[in-house]
Amino acid sequence: MSTGTATGVTGAPPPPSGPSVSPAAPAPGSGSAPGSGSAPGRRFVARAAAATAVLTAAGSFFGLVRDQTVAHLFGAGSETDAFLVSWTVPEFASTILIEDAMALVLVPAFSLALSRRAAVRETGKDARALPEDPAGPADPVRALLAATLPRLLLALACAAAAVALLAPPLVGALAPGLADPGLAVDCTRLTAVTVLGFGTAGYFSAALRAHRSFAPPAAIYCAYNITVIAVVLGLHARWGVRAAAFGVAAGSLAMVLVQLPAFWRRLHLRAAGTLRARRSVRAVRPPRIARTPRAAALVGWGVVAPVAVFALSRQSQVLVERFLASGLPPGAISHLNYAQKIAQLPMTFSLLLCTVTFPLVARAMADGRTERARRRVERDLVLAATVVLLGAAYVIAYAPQIVQLLFERGAFGAADTAATASVMRVYATGLLGHCLAGALVRPFFATARPVWYPAAAMAAGLLLTVVAGALAAPRWGVHGIAAANAAGITTTALLLLCGLRTRVLPVRVRAVAAGLVRLALAAAAATAAGLAAAPLLPSPLPTAAAGALAVPAAFTAAALAVRAPEVPQLLTAVTRRFRHVR
Repeated sequence: MSTGTATGVTGAPPPPSGPSVSPAAPAPGSGSAPGSGSAPGRRFVARAAAATAVLTAAGSFFGLVRDQTVAHLFGAGSETDAFLVSWTVPEFASTILIEDAMALVLVPAFSLALSRRAAVRETGKDARALPEDPAGPADPVRALLAATLPRLLLALACAAAAVALLAPPLVGALAPGLADPGLAVDCTRLTAVTVLGFGTAGYFSAALRAHRSFAPPAAIYCAYNITVIAVVLGLHARWGVRAAAFGVAAGSLAMVLVQLPAFWRRLHLRAAGTLRARRSVRAVRPPRIARTPRAAALVGWGVVAPVAVFALSRQSQVLVERFLASGLPPGAISHLNYAQKIAQLPMTFSLLLCTVTFPLVARAMADGRTERARRRVERDLVLAATVVLLGAAYVIAYAPQIVQLLFERGAFGAADTAATASVMRVYATGLLGHCLAGALVRPFFATARPVWYPAAAMAAGLLLTVVAGALAAPRWGVHGIAAANAAGITTTALLLLCGLRTRVLPVRVRAVAAGLVRLALAAAAATAAGLAAAPLLPSPLPTAAAGALAVPAAFTAAALAVRAPEVPQLLTAVTRRFRHVR
C-alpha cells in the first residue's frame, strides 16, 4: 500500500513540555534520560506516543484535505491517473527515505553511536577517544553525522536529477496503457525533487528519533500536506493537475525546514565541529580503530543493502497495482489510490507506538539488553494489532459512508464513491498484514548489522502479489488487484513473525499468534455488528458517527469474551485516567 505516515533526541538545556526529554548528565540507572543507557519510563513513552499521535492525526487530517482538494478539482479520470503515476516517485521516496530504509538504517546506527558515547562517559574507558567536549573529533555521534550526511545529500541530488531526466521511459514502464503520458512526464519531472527533499527529511527524522525527540519528525506531514494544499489552490487554474505535482515537490522541502531548527540544536551542527569530525573519520590512528570502529561502518553497504531491498520490494506493490490497473478503464488507478489513502489510516495509527519504541528497542539491543527488547516487541505487536483490527472493522462496515463524506463532491461522483468503497473493503482485509510487517521488520534491523531475511520474506510476498494480481485483474478488475495486495503482504507478515524468534529475538511466537487470533475474532464480530447497524440510519454523517461508537463497543465486548490480550489492560488504564481527571 502507499505510504504516508509520520512518526520518533537531546540537548543540554531543559526541554519544553512534550515528547523530548533532555539527557543532560543523568545519574546512571535513573531510567529517565534519553541520552543514557537506561530505558525511559512508561511516562516518557506515553508522552512521546501521545505527542506523535496528535501530530500524526493532524498530518492525516491535512492529508485527507489534500486528497479531497485534488478529487474536488480534478475528479477521478485521466488527469488524476497521470498525476498519480507521477506520484509513484514521492511514494517510493517516502517509503524508502523516510519511513523504512532511512529509519531502519540510521536509527540503529545513531543508537549504537549514542550507546558508545554513554559507555565511555559512564565507565571512563578510553578517555582519549572521547574528549570532554561532545563536539570533539572522536565523538561517535558527530563522526557518524560527518561521515554520512554530505555523501547522502550528493547522492540524493544526483538521484533526483536522474529521475527528472529519465521521466519519459519511467512513465512508459510504470503505466504503458496511460491515456496521456505527456502530462504524466511533466508531473514526474516536478515530483523528482522529492527524492532530495524526502531523503534529507528522513535523515533528520532518524537522527532526532534516535535522540528521542519525536515531535519535529511527527510534524513533517502537517508541513507537507499544508504546502501541497496551498500550492494546488493557488495554481490549479493556471497549471491544472501539474500544480499538484509542484505542490508535492514544495511540500518535500517544507518537511526539511520544519525539522531543521531541532536538528541543528540537538546535534550541535556547527561547521567547525563537523570539519573536525570528518578529519577524525579519515585519520583515525590504528589503536583507536580497534576500540571505536569507523562511523561509516555503521551505515556501510552491507547494512544498507538488505534494508533498501526490503523497502523497494515493499513499495513495489504499488508499481504492480498501477501497472495492472493501467490497462483497466480510466479511473481505475484513482479508485485504487483513494481506497488506499483511507484504508491505510488505521495502519498509520497502529504503528505510532512502534515508531516511538523503535529507538528504545535499538538502544536496548545495542546495550545487550535482549530481554527488555523482547518484552517491548511483544507488547508492541499486540497493541498495534489491536488498533489496526479495530480500524479495519470500522472501515469494512462503513466504507460507503466514509468515502461519501470525504470525497463525494465536485468532479467525484456517486459512481466513484461506490467503486472506491468496494475496493477499500478488500484492501482492509490486508491491514493486519501491513501493520505486522511494519512492526516486525524493526527488530530485524535494530542491530545495525546485515540481515537479509526480511528482504527475502518481502520478495516472497511480492511474488505472490504479482502472480495473484496478474491472474485476478482480468476477471475481477481493481478488486482482484486489491486482494492480491492483501494476500502478498499477509504472507510476508507470517514469514517475518516465524523468523523473528530464530534470527533476532526469542519472542514467544505461539503466545503472540494466539493473541492475534483472539483479536481477529473480536474484529470479525465488530465488523458484523457494524454491517448490521449501518443501514439503520439514512444519511452518511450520523451513520458514520454511530458506527464510531458501535464498532469499538462491539470489538471491546467480543475481545473481553474471547480474552484477547491487552484489551483489559487498556480499559483499566483508560478508566484510571478518567477517574483521575474527574
